[in-house]
Amino acid sequence: MLAARARAELEAGALRGPALLERLRAIPFVDRDAWIDEVLGFEPPPPDLPDLPAGAVPYLPCGVDEIMAMVEGVPLGPDDHLVDLGSGLGRVVIVAHLLSGARASGVELQAHLVERARARGAALRLPAVSFVHANAAELALDGSVFFLYAPCNGELLTRVVARLERLARARRFVVCTVGLELDEPWLRARPSAHAALALYDAWAP
Repeated sequence: MLAARARAELEAGALRGPALLERLRAIPFVDRDAWIDEVLGFEPPPPDLPDLPAGAVPYLPCGVDEIMAMVEGVPLGPDDHLVDLGSGLGRVVIVAHLLSGARASGVELQAHLVERARARGAALRLPAVSFVHANAAELALDGSVFFLYAPCNGELLTRVVARLERLARARRFVVCTVGLELDEPWLRARPSAHAALALYDAWAP
């Protein structure tokens, strides 16, 4: 009942920003991920494609607590453009947009996940949310905040990081990672209130 009521408020445009954050914090920690998926209408993820390229990892959704910590830690705001590299079904993109008002985009290798994410964004009437079917290692990246949660590894991750470095030579932005530490001379680590979340200021003059 609580999730259904929250979904109706969200679809009416009434559950955003601090109001949504307060509602999330009222949900027990162990129930938050399932609760937000029910509110947003996410179905269980479909199987991963059998022919993922080397370095790509199976879809694994990021926890809501890490998303909340990222929004507050950056802090993410309406003037930002968040880009989630390896966006899956769109949980990070949609929740971060709803909490912050930021324009939010996802980049995802698996086309069937992109289709589902786009359907969710359309159903929730979120025009500031978008999803691209692409390999982040081959895409010209642009944004003010980049989010990486287990998007890839090995040589593929090296190429993605190189794409970010290329952008850092043009302007400043923030990189947020979950369960991943980046040791790059053009990244400056900053304090994070969440043990699994790392925050970096990117600038390579």
